[in-house]
Amino acid sequence: MRVLVTGATGVIGHPLVGALRARGHEVSALVRQGSRARAPEADQVVVADALDREAVLSAVSEARPEVVVHQMTALRSMHDDPPGAFALTRRLRTEGTAHLVEAARAAGARRLVAQSIAFAAAPASVPVVDEDAPLYVDAPDPGWASTVQAVAELERLVLGSGPDLAGVVLRYGSLYGPRTAYARNGGTAQAVLAGRFPLPRDGAGIMSFLHVEDAVGATVAAIESDVTGVFHVTDDDPAPAAQWLPHYARTLAGPSPRTIPAELAPRMLGWYMTHQLTAAHGASNDRARTALGWKPQRPSWRDGLGKE
Repeated sequence: MRVLVTGATGVIGHPLVGALRARGHEVSALVRQGSRARAPEADQVVVADALDREAVLSAVSEARPEVVVHQMTALRSMHDDPPGAFALTRRLRTEGTAHLVEAARAAGARRLVAQSIAFAAAPASVPVVDEDAPLYVDAPDPGWASTVQAVAELERLVLGSGPDLAGVVLRYGSLYGPRTAYARNGGTAQAVLAGRFPLPRDGAGIMSFLHVEDAVGATVAAIESDVTGVFHVTDDDPAPAAQWLPHYARTLAGPSPRTIPAELAPRMLGWYMTHQLTAAHGASNDRARTALGWKPQRPSWRDGLGKE
């Protein structure tokens, strides 16, 4: 198949191009002009800023894809400018997605596979939720609320893209592995090593992790499948912060995270990270395993988190 991967220089997009080519697909990589030098080896490289509608229409038309893959975020700049990274990512998930849907339709693509997140569920009565759980669009923190609202809009656009453009949303778990925040040289690892990542209260918030290689594998499965809908793509071992954070610190050979009162956590870690560590829900991958025929090759974060 002819596949266009947008966000092709990213943590998932870059290895995805190689994985698809290895399976015999003809792959075009869409990148921004400033990222052209970092483009992966592809059958074709096209250039466009996702927020420039005309440029996206032209680039996608040039690639003539049967399948379009949406991997666009601005999270690479999180370390240098977190507010700017979140703001641009919100625009990519709304304006950028709208441009991509329009361009995919115009180019005659039949399938659109888009990146989403598995850790945006609203408070629930169960520790692990499925894809039917509502998103936390009314979170009390304005920044997280707007982030989740942008995710909801991305999913709405992709799933409502019309009968001729089948939409698939992959909600990835918290990514670990090369080039992620949890890599040994990543921002989260550096915070843990410096003793700047405490554990609030009892650390009851549950995280569902996903290795980058498994994210790539699930995306390949979604591209080659005929199914549509929303799928959690996570490992098999959702775990509370009280388990994974001390384990991660030990693997990094860093100090044990100190425990702090819950009321101090928002000032030290911010609302979002406090929520993730104290109240977040894990995500069930049952639907992806059944419908996509996918399963993680790294079933548990315990075997790899902090080792790469």
